[in-house]
Amino acid sequence: MFKTKITEMFGVKYPIICGAMMWLSIPSLCGAISKAGGMGNLTAGNYETEDEFRAAINEVRNITDNPFIVGITILPSLRITPEHHAMYVKVCTEEKVAGVEISGAPLDKGIGMDAIEAFKKAGVKMFHKVGAVRHAVHAQKVGYDGVYAAGIEEGGHPLNDDVTTMVLTPRIVDSVDIPVVSVGGIADGRSVAAALTLGAEGVMMASRFISTVECPCHDNIKNELIKRQEFDTTMFGHSIGLQGRALKSKVIDEVIAIEESGGTLEDLIPLLSGLRIKEAWETGDVEYAPLMVGQSIGLINEIVTIQELLDTMAKETVETLDAAKKKVS
Repeated sequence: MFKTKITEMFGVKYPIICGAMMWLSIPSLCGAISKAGGMGNLTAGNYETEDEFRAAINEVRNITDNPFIVGITILPSLRITPEHHAMYVKVCTEEKVAGVEISGAPLDKGIGMDAIEAFKKAGVKMFHKVGAVRHAVHAQKVGYDGVYAAGIEEGGHPLNDDVTTMVLTPRIVDSVDIPVVSVGGIADGRSVAAALTLGAEGVMMASRFISTVECPCHDNIKNELIKRQEFDTTMFGHSIGLQGRALKSKVIDEVIAIEESGGTLEDLIPLLSGLRIKEAWETGDVEYAPLMVGQSIGLINEIVTIQELLDTMAKETVETLDAAKKKVS
């Protein structure tokens, strides 16, 4: 049904990739997505030791033989150190995972060109999540195999250039020769069709995978995303140089109030800590911690299995493109 540079590069049925999600992108979710025909994501930051990380990779492989992506975020962290980043590269190359999603600093600057050379030697495909043409051009120059064009709509940490997916995707497609994957606002077949029409070879989404049967978070959060609309996320983190988008909540109101009063990173850390977010996913308390979701929550209407989600999105993509053809002659 689909023939894009992403489906051909990885040998997958659907050009739909799961994005990295701390505490959620674990073997059970990753394996279910890949088994259903997409590309699951195993987020490296969930693991602090080499043995734990390697065991997680093998756990995914026990679920499915299909390929999956490993997400590696290279940003300042109290928990994940440069030594962790080096370990993630080592394990991914030794295990020869299909690909890696790099966010934050690019590999050459965040770890070093040795990491890029190691991935290439091991046959691991490298994609960098970028929010600007200049960063996509840099990724191609240093040897990445593709880029994610991440618009301001995305959850997590969109670049403060504040460019939408609708504009960013074709701008990057026109500026590089490597495959481009659209990110931000993707949650159904219509958005996949739009991305393909703009020149993307696939899409990456994360928020939509939260409201699935297999996602390892509390049902309160899955149902909350169904209730919420596209205007129910907000931006924060400008004052600390790390812009973020999260679900509107009491804790985000507190974060913004601290920023507006001139508070420091030290003042914000207790509210933004990863362990606090982990607890929120487990307890279902949407007011307790920043839940990094995107504007695509406005397109989430039900909790379904991952297989149902991907099959439905594929069907909708084809139907949308067919309907669009009928509007022109």
